[in-house]
Amino acid sequence: MPELNAQKKKLSMAKSDRDYHERWRLLKDSIARYGVILGGLSVIVAVVLIFFYLLYVVFPLFLSASAQSISQYNVPEAAQGKTVLLDMEEQNKVAVRFTDMGQIIFFDVASGKTLLSQKVALPEGVQITSFSQASPTSENTVVYGLSNGQAVIVKHQYKVTYVDNVRVITPSLYYPSGEQALVLDDTGAALEKIAVTAGDNATTIVAKTADTPQSLGKIRLTHFEKETSLFAEESKLTRSDAVLDMPAAGVEAILIDRNKTSLFLVGSDGRLSIFDIADKTNPVLKQHQNVVETGQKITRVAFLNGDLSLMIGESNGLVSQWSMVRDKLNRSTLQKIRSFKVSDKAVVAIQTEQRRKGFVTIDDEGIMGIYSSTAERELVKKSVGESSPVAAALSPRANALLVQLENGKINVWDVKNEHPEVSLRSLWQEVWYESYPKPDYIWQSSSASSDFEPKYSLTPLVFGTLKAAFYSMLVAMPLALMGAIYTAYFMAPRMRQYVKPTIELMGALPTVILGFLAGLWLAPFVEEHLAGLFLLILTVPFCVMLFAYFWQYLPKTLQEKIPDGWDAAFLIPVILTSGWLAFAMAPDLEMLLFHGSLREWFKTELGIGYDQRNALIVGIAMGFAVIPTIFSIAEDAIFSVPKHLTVGSLALGATTWQTVTKVVLLTASPGIFSAVMIGLGRAVGETMIVLMATGNTPVMDMSIFQGLRTLAANIAVEMPESEVDSTHYRVLFLAALVLFTFTFVFNTLAEVIRQRLREKYSSL
Repeated sequence: MPELNAQKKKLSMAKSDRDYHERWRLLKDSIARYGVILGGLSVIVAVVLIFFYLLYVVFPLFLSASAQSISQYNVPEAAQGKTVLLDMEEQNKVAVRFTDMGQIIFFDVASGKTLLSQKVALPEGVQITSFSQASPTSENTVVYGLSNGQAVIVKHQYKVTYVDNVRVITPSLYYPSGEQALVLDDTGAALEKIAVTAGDNATTIVAKTADTPQSLGKIRLTHFEKETSLFAEESKLTRSDAVLDMPAAGVEAILIDRNKTSLFLVGSDGRLSIFDIADKTNPVLKQHQNVVETGQKITRVAFLNGDLSLMIGESNGLVSQWSMVRDKLNRSTLQKIRSFKVSDKAVVAIQTEQRRKGFVTIDDEGIMGIYSSTAERELVKKSVGESSPVAAALSPRANALLVQLENGKINVWDVKNEHPEVSLRSLWQEVWYESYPKPDYIWQSSSASSDFEPKYSLTPLVFGTLKAAFYSMLVAMPLALMGAIYTAYFMAPRMRQYVKPTIELMGALPTVILGFLAGLWLAPFVEEHLAGLFLLILTVPFCVMLFAYFWQYLPKTLQEKIPDGWDAAFLIPVILTSGWLAFAMAPDLEMLLFHGSLREWFKTELGIGYDQRNALIVGIAMGFAVIPTIFSIAEDAIFSVPKHLTVGSLALGATTWQTVTKVVLLTASPGIFSAVMIGLGRAVGETMIVLMATGNTPVMDMSIFQGLRTLAANIAVEMPESEVDSTHYRVLFLAALVLFTFTFVFNTLAEVIRQRLREKYSSL
């Protein structure tokens, strides 16, 4: 009995130990299972958070603009004459009203309270007959034309000071040419129309004089220029005059561009005359152009920001944009770029933004519209009041609008219009930009000039991304897949132990090193030895096949001494020799067939240009980076094919190649497909190689000799210089969202296809 009890106790303890180990194993299994689930959910949550953060940054790009009336008051000092100009300073605190009696009234934007009122000094008995405002680059310059052939130039200025940490804006007037009026017409004829453009050292005035009993009216050009000596502080003011060879009758408006090189005369018949005034003493007529349809009249004309385009309002409510464009003969001509149907009534006011390519229109019934010319978007459309508008002013930052109505009221509008340049059209379709000969896909986000027209087309970036991926996969796929097939199925196991880790080690090379080598060494080498590279594609296969042909004639005793699967080692010297032969023969063949330079031959004979950093360099460098990924996964998939499938195929009489193509590759196809998709994802998202080896030119040219710019490289280059929350900043995040969505959708489809391949060939 004691022995039986001891045996039972021993069995009980063994069972207890087994139960303990079983419970411990189940616990570890549970921990591992929930750990995997938690890790998977964490990845999903991270991906979702990334997506929604990108969407959060991008979403404001597509929000609608708004305009809201915030105050209304009586016109300040309405008895001082009719308003010919309203304007505002940058902070939207002080506005100014110019009247037809020469009174200049500064008033508070919020309340309408008069801050300063001055009258332009006019000669006795002289009336104001015309008025004009220069472009914003002329620093708030305006000019009054007088009835005696004289003109007065005045600038309204604003001085900002801080008193007890409170900003104080003090308005003032400045006469750059002195308070004494300038004589433009010696005969004393009234100046019916006038325009001015002023700079630091030069001022150009063009005026239309009235008919007199002695002569008909003329178009006169007067140019003042201050010349300062390099060796003395004194300066000299020179004046030049010219009379345009064109009748003045019918001229309704005059515009001078900011560079003082082009003059535009708008006729009452809808005809626009353009003069080249680079030589101020000899204006030359460049073009006559009808800019409205028959029966319509021009009601308003204004320069778009930069003075490269004219916005022309018509009596039928149409506003068209005209820009100087070079034709096929390299002649600069005025062409219509686009038009906006803003109303069915006549356009009575056009106010253009000072910092963007936007504008505001008001029609005869007081309907206001805010538009973006580049994006061709109507952003806001509202009624400005109960009566017809008299004058309007858009603030320099385009976030406030003043509108004076016929009922003697001024309405103040708060405008919220953060990202007008962006629309689906401007992002994905061809856009006709200023001074370009035709609509095109262009990415050019910034410039040194403030009047630059941003070009946010994502199409060339997406094209560049796909182009880089295509050429890299064109290089990587054949080498990686063929290498994987040979290594997994034909190569000797001992040789495979060295080859596979060596190729996988290539994947550990930093891509910045590959990009560095591609940009600084490979690109110049390929440019210099382009013919040798193309000859290499011919000589290597030819030499390999030639070696294989003679291999079969080797004595059997010699062939039997070489172990199975080591044949490829003998191809190494063959490939090296064929490569050397290609580059050695290339100069002589290049001289014989291509007049000494293959690159020049491509350019002259085929019209194909060659950039040093191009898609060929990207294909080689990024192919080198993608090969290890594709090779490793594909080789594992092929090597893992069950041996009984291959042995059974061979036993049934199939050849080795038949077994590979009909059994092995089909069984391993899900893994091979995954390898290709992962390699493609690597190529699409690669940054450093394309950043250093492509030239980063956002062009849409499929040529292998042209550069490109990808979405990833564009983000890396431009994100550091973009202003936070600006349009540029948000468009870069949109590019990131496009790249994220592209890879997500593509990988999801790839996974679906992989699963179907697995289900289809799992029964083999």
